[in-house]
Amino acid sequence: MPPPGLLSATVPKAIIPQGTFVRGPAAIANPIVSMTGFARTEGQLEGYSWTIEVKSVNGRSLDTRFRLPSGFDGLEPVARTEIARRFKRGSLNLLLTVSRATTAGQVRINRPLLNQLMALAREFAGDNAPPPRLEGLLGVRGVIEVLDENEAAKLEELEAPLVASLKLALDRLAAARTDEGQRLAGVLTSQLEEIAALVSAASASAATQPALLRTRLRAQLAILTDAAPAVPEERLAQELALLVARGDVREELDRLRAHITAAFELLTIGDTVGRRLDFLCQEFNREANTLCSKSTDTDLTRIGLALKATIEQLREQVQNIE
Repeated sequence: MPPPGLLSATVPKAIIPQGTFVRGPAAIANPIVSMTGFARTEGQLEGYSWTIEVKSVNGRSLDTRFRLPSGFDGLEPVARTEIARRFKRGSLNLLLTVSRATTAGQVRINRPLLNQLMALAREFAGDNAPPPRLEGLLGVRGVIEVLDENEAAKLEELEAPLVASLKLALDRLAAARTDEGQRLAGVLTSQLEEIAALVSAASASAATQPALLRTRLRAQLAILTDAAPAVPEERLAQELALLVARGDVREELDRLRAHITAAFELLTIGDTVGRRLDFLCQEFNREANTLCSKSTDTDLTRIGLALKATIEQLREQVQNIE
């Protein structure tokens, strides 16, 4: 919606017809889906605990990035399949965090890694520098390894519950995107109603009426016929045709009304209509620009500017729709 006071400051309220193009959110049959959302699930089994977080933001297509711990890369193909089943657009980030409880397995020092770290420390600090502290080296991930003969079997047992947690997280994300889409649907409906009111106000403006056009044409005709030397009749007809084309905005208003109807129909269809709504916003903006460029009336220009501002706000919201 425009900032408070924008409409009242630019368009006289008396010329805004009420009840035109009004469609409420209740008319939307299928849910409008947003591309933004967040979901999280947790689980545990056999000394392991995990957390799955998935975040979704706007995107031109469906783009997914994964952050999976070592040993759990096999979850990625399953995740891609499940994501493609639920979503069509959006940039998704999926993070899996797995923790393992302390076990009684054998502890082993990863000597190749430890030697590599010590060599790097000497390289950067110099031969005369004191050696790195042991607790610091042992604290590096991977230096201390806990060997568990049953670890491979345990990881295999984790596959089914991890997939279940993944599906639950994606279902929650889909629900969050749908809820956000319902809120956006109300905003889009209000903005379209505002655009419809502004188009009706432009139609009612005196600058679009044939009587005023005729008055202006007569004045221009008098100037042309009194010119010395006389203007040829063919040139006179051309100038009159140009004056009519430049001053008549009824064609732009008709197209704006058609775009409004199409936009409401898309809201009724719901689901994945973001791209089509974005295209309509471009067409809205094109007609509003032409209306402003043709206008020679102050009130009509003010309406056109308010129309452009509302269309831009509509376009910003449409960027969030799947």
